[in-house]
Amino acid sequence: MPLPINLNVSGRLAVVIGGGTVARRKVRALGDAGARVRLVAPEVDRDLFETLRALGAEIVSASYAREHLNGALLVIAATNDRAVNARVVEDARAANVWACDASDPERGDFTFPAVARIDEMTIAVDTSGNAPAFSRRIAMEISEQFGDVYARAARTLKTMRDVVLARAPQERRAGVMRALAALDTRQLAEMNTTEAETAAESAIGSGDALVCATRASALALVQAKTVAAKIAQHGVPTTLLAVTTTGDRVQDRPLAAIGEENLFVKELEIALRDGRAHYAVHSCKDLPSELPADMQLAAVSTREDARDVFCSERYPSFAALPAGARVGTSSARRREQLAALRDDLRYDDIRGNVDTRLRKLCDGDYDAIVLAAAGLARLGASARYVVPFSLDELVPAPGQGALAVEMRTGADAALIRTAVNDAKAELCVLAERAALAALRGGCAAPIGIHAEREGEELRLRGALAEDGRVRRVMLQRTARTAAEAERAGRDLAAMLRAPLAGKLVVVSRTQPRPSRLAETLREAGAQIVEWSSVTPAAELHRLPDAVVLPSSGSVAAAATLFAALRNRQPRPAIITMGPASSDAARAAGFPPDAVAAETSIDGLAATVEQFLAKKEWATS
Repeated sequence: MPLPINLNVSGRLAVVIGGGTVARRKVRALGDAGARVRLVAPEVDRDLFETLRALGAEIVSASYAREHLNGALLVIAATNDRAVNARVVEDARAANVWACDASDPERGDFTFPAVARIDEMTIAVDTSGNAPAFSRRIAMEISEQFGDVYARAARTLKTMRDVVLARAPQERRAGVMRALAALDTRQLAEMNTTEAETAAESAIGSGDALVCATRASALALVQAKTVAAKIAQHGVPTTLLAVTTTGDRVQDRPLAAIGEENLFVKELEIALRDGRAHYAVHSCKDLPSELPADMQLAAVSTREDARDVFCSERYPSFAALPAGARVGTSSARRREQLAALRDDLRYDDIRGNVDTRLRKLCDGDYDAIVLAAAGLARLGASARYVVPFSLDELVPAPGQGALAVEMRTGADAALIRTAVNDAKAELCVLAERAALAALRGGCAAPIGIHAEREGEELRLRGALAEDGRVRRVMLQRTARTAAEAERAGRDLAAMLRAPLAGKLVVVSRTQPRPSRLAETLREAGAQIVEWSSVTPAAELHRLPDAVVLPSSGSVAAAATLFAALRNRQPRPAIITMGPASSDAARAAGFPPDAVAAETSIDGLAATVEQFLAKKEWATS
């Protein structure tokens, strides 16, 4: 196994034996590193000669001899004669000169890695000389990926290091630098010299760093560093404690099949309990609806885009997927809501971190996958096609897009709360988590809850999958305090359990037999009046919220009802089954407000629920 060493050759003599293409590459690398170069060859091609002249290198026009190694730190045998190269290595070892044999990497003392230079930062890639072209490709890709942001971050850390070396006790320097290096890369890149020196001084003066427990995935580490950066701005550095959770460790089964709760949380809580960490950072959607008594939600970060996104390498949108296409998602919530939109697709479980899932997509294992927009944004990851689902199409998980900081109950959360908490995001998350708790759902339950806050108004959407159906509701409430936000969440949960609670719905009928439609709407909490041509107008005790017309005949049966409602305001919603009932309702002077998406009792009942939920959203 080779030992990587960053060798300073500036001003030192390096000898290159050979006059061809390989020699030219080595000369350029040595010149870029600041070495004095001596080239030995009977003949030198024109390109190499120009390179040597530009470097001010020494050119010896002769066949190799042992004395050409005098004064050298290292030598590179780059002739096309393997016997000459072998002799160069033998002579170099006798003279205590490091040797590289370009024709046989295993014979020499070192090989040349491919190098990506980004300002003062150097990244080397080595395949032990076995695949130099591949090394160069990787180095090029690294240069393109990391770019100027990382170079500026490295310059900032150099400034910080100078402050730490000058002012920190020797026994604390390593810990302080580890904490500073853990700060968010973009934050480091954007610091000016004064800000970098101030941050370093704060880290030195803050005593021991805080410890943050986090999952070990790339996304979790980015999230933890984001929180740590906010805390560092208040003068306290953080070191990271990476923990492998059950959810990370078990990758061969769907989450629901593992048979445990809090799969991405409990090991981090153990680290808090036993004192290894001061705080833990989670994706808020991973938190259970109720925390253990010895844990507290200390802060909620500013929320990123909470939506779910469609990702594909082949198809530009969810609608463009062909029937039978394979869609990967590890979430029962996403699967149920997506199937309600398109039941002609195949929904399969997909495990692994974001990069793993995107790689599986790229490899063709799936036609599309669904991920959280926030995770992609934080990682800077993408696919060829990335299209967000609207909040009406796919209601996000409670807390999605926000980060949660968890601490032990009783621990002083003032600093972390001041540094991290976003009051607007917190009220939304509290409402969502209250709804989840009222529904007795965990982070893996097929429940979508999302809240948005504008001014003092909290707008909530909910989606609950049960028995192959997805029930959707909306609600708007004034919420100035945590208690009001949580009450709104509980109200939304009640609506999800019985979305038509408090609604008076008239179902017009032509037959006396029991109505499955009426029974379905009763199960959703509605008060039902079954109307026929002989029902007296006095049967209505108040203005109905909706009149449901399953057929054209039911429109005729509702003639007395329409007569009673004609001059009443506001007019109830008119909801029809299909074209025939819609046309009949228009002819009667009551054009439909909603038409069932599918001509079935279940489809009509779902349309009633969804329309009245939207009406509640608009008028409450």
